Amino acid sequence: MTDITNKPLPGQERFVAPLDETPLLSVDNVDESAPATSMWADAWRTLRKNPMFIISGIVILFILFVAIFPGVFTRTNPNYCNLENSLDGSQQGHPFGFDLQGCDVYARVVYGARTSISVGVLTTIIVVAVGTLIGAIAGFFGGWVDAVLSRLVDIFLAIPMLLGAIVVLQMFRTSSSIWKVVLVLALFGWVSTARIARGAVLSSKNLEFNTASTALGSTPMRNLFRHILPNSVAPIIVIGTTSLGSYIVSEATLSFLGIGLPPSVVSWGGDISKAQTVLRTDPMVLFYPSLALAITVLAFIMMGDAVKDALDPKSRTA
Repeated sequence: MTDITNKPLPGQERFVAPLDETPLLSVDNVDESAPATSMWADAWRTLRKNPMFIISGIVILFILFVAIFPGVFTRTNPNYCNLENSLDGSQQGHPFGFDLQGCDVYARVVYGARTSISVGVLTTIIVVAVGTLIGAIAGFFGGWVDAVLSRLVDIFLAIPMLLGAIVVLQMFRTSSSIWKVVLVLALFGWVSTARIARGAVLSSKNLEFNTASTALGSTPMRNLFRHILPNSVAPIIVIGTTSLGSYIVSEATLSFLGIGLPPSVVSWGGDISKAQTVLRTDPMVLFYPSLALAITVLAFIMMGDAVKDALDPKSRTA
């Protein structure tokens, strides 16, 4: 009886190349002298080659410089107004002309950058801190902790941020300050960050590094803040960067409605609100603060998109 178990059928013969014809060593060889890379190094390498990141970064740096050092660009007091100059056009030292109250529009645009940037940055810092903490605790501990915090997120998520801010600011209209606007915007803005942080922590807490750290005796809180959060921070940075522009717009909207910052504070939203009365006769009074607001928000949105593409290759738009 002939053994045919190992005999290939016709047409199914297999060819095995000789060992000297398969240079596996050259294929599998790794350059050990090359420097180690990380996610952040790869992201920075991608960002440096992204024109959108370069352009938005230059614009943002310029706006930040204007906000920090407005005296470099104008010596005029933005709160000094002379009715004799009401709605006058461009003059030497006053390139944007004057508004209805005779205030220098250029000076108010320059000093308004500080207010808008301050509100946007401070709100983003509070939102990221609070949202990350709540979302990380909910995702890490799970169970009833996750259930309670998730229902709290759902409650705030059902309230539109701008509508909620209008209601709260109307309730406390007796006192007006930048911090009040920042805290109100943060009160209704942290929920998106919390949801992103919860999802990122849920994805990271069951990975091998957390299991190994627990096996070595690390406490849960140490695992959360030492290992899991640093590996979950990328989507949080993305949502924070993209949301900063929306907080600037929200502050301008509240100031435009007259319930945001007090009239004594120079802001783009307040100047846009005051300029609407002369829109038909002198539209340029409205144009300059609106243009500054649009450029600033566009720069932060472009920066957020570039960071998102660098940290999350799957979401790249091109």
